[in-house]
Amino acid sequence: MNSEMRIHIKNMVCKRCILAVDNLFREFGYEPVSVSLGRVELAREINAENFNQIRKRLNELGFEIIEDHKARIIEKIKNVVIEHVYKSDEELKFNFSKIIESELNMNYNYLSNLFTSAEGITIEKYIIYQKIERVKEYLVYNELTISEIAIKLGYSNSAHLSTQFKKVTGLTPSYFKEIGQNKRKTIDQVGA
Repeated sequence: MNSEMRIHIKNMVCKRCILAVDNLFREFGYEPVSVSLGRVELAREINAENFNQIRKRLNELGFEIIEDHKARIIEKIKNVVIEHVYKSDEELKFNFSKIIESELNMNYNYLSNLFTSAEGITIEKYIIYQKIERVKEYLVYNELTISEIAIKLGYSNSAHLSTQFKKVTGLTPSYFKEIGQNKRKTIDQVGA
């Protein structure tokens, strides 16, 4: 039985994930107080039988309940990065380490070491990979020019974006744009 009213869930990366998880809990008669990336808050406890059924259904949908404290922290870090790279309408002209430290209310060096040991890459690399996937999205959907993308994602200029893009993908942004439909990863595959 889960004694907490807060349940942490891995692999929630978008609004559709939030909706799917919200609907699943409602199907079992548990109306969430709130559902956000990586977290569901309930007004009442879940009985053991329902908890196991909910866990199974979440797994079928590609989600996973996180019970380990360190795994929860890692998932929170990923959610902060995803939230800022994908959901923010503002330019990414801020220091991710300060944002992560502030939102998790923990020392960044500790978070960085924990993330690296668990994921096998640094938080900085994870941020770069997420930004590159966002660049791919913009290129595929032809929403912005490379210069506009560079500004939006906090690159100093389009040359910096192009260099980093080529280093990660092996392709130039313009060549990717020509062939890009099949080269994007889903958010939860980034860094894996």
